[in-house]
Amino acid sequence: MIYTPLCDRIGIEKPIFQGGMAWVSDCHLAAAVSNAGGLGIISAMNADGEYLRGQIRACREMTGKPFGVNVMLMSPHAAEVARVILEEKVPVVTTGAGLPGVYMKEWVPAGIKVVPVVPSVAIARRVARDGAAAVIAEGCESGGHIGELTTMVLVPQVVDAVDVPVLAAGGIADGRGVAAALMLGAQGVQCGTCFLTAHECRIHQNYKNKVLAARDIDTQVTGRRLGHPVRALKNPFTRAFGEMEYDSSIPNEQIEKFGTGALRKAAVEGDLEHGSFLAGQIAAMVKEERPCQVIIDEMLSQAEQCLSEANRWVK
Repeated sequence: MIYTPLCDRIGIEKPIFQGGMAWVSDCHLAAAVSNAGGLGIISAMNADGEYLRGQIRACREMTGKPFGVNVMLMSPHAAEVARVILEEKVPVVTTGAGLPGVYMKEWVPAGIKVVPVVPSVAIARRVARDGAAAVIAEGCESGGHIGELTTMVLVPQVVDAVDVPVLAAGGIADGRGVAAALMLGAQGVQCGTCFLTAHECRIHQNYKNKVLAARDIDTQVTGRRLGHPVRALKNPFTRAFGEMEYDSSIPNEQIEKFGTGALRKAAVEGDLEHGSFLAGQIAAMVKEERPCQVIIDEMLSQAEQCLSEANRWVK
């Protein structure tokens, strides 16, 4: 059994967070992960506070275990969402796409455990000073919005820099990845791509099929020119987006408009041509659709085996 101090701090049985993925991480997926012993997370995405309130209350009907909400700080509804989190007494909040300090001033005194996603040591130190319960060091192997550093480079540096538990994220989909993360000093992991094909994940089947068919070289990063790079599975949309980025005659506003709504087209409509199918480089290792319980249990069982056999290399 793998159990770390992070589990005690968050109140979970198994040191696995499910990533907060827009148009993917709804109450159904979050409840299933929490019921399996990890921390399920509802994505607030760009939705308003009342949408989130409905998701939180629905999740509570499906699980009595802790769950969290992911707040995308770039959302125009971030302040409204932050208030709903306080009103609904959400136990855990993860954050991304910005610094959460202004909201942490209210969340932390209210007893909410804030666990920001961090792409660098400097940001990890800052949120730890602001009262973060833990941090998620996410490498650029991950799907969606990414930073510059890889998981293997970032995680040990963040572990050395802060005195709160660190979760590793980016490129983790099996027990070998969990074991490696623990050896780097992390106390847990956050996974996203491997939950895309979970039975309880309600994205369009075309999205799941693309993940299941992915090869090791089938992701592409776009958006660097706009200042917010994103990793997704290659398709006509990503190729067109990439070509537009390299065309200096096309203004940024036109490129932004081209990408608007593309994730919804993928997750909800299954639009293979115009959708943005966010996924990490680890997609090629996701081979079948399974329940969240099986995904988590097999991941931790394999990690335990890897760790127990690691001393065979020590002479």
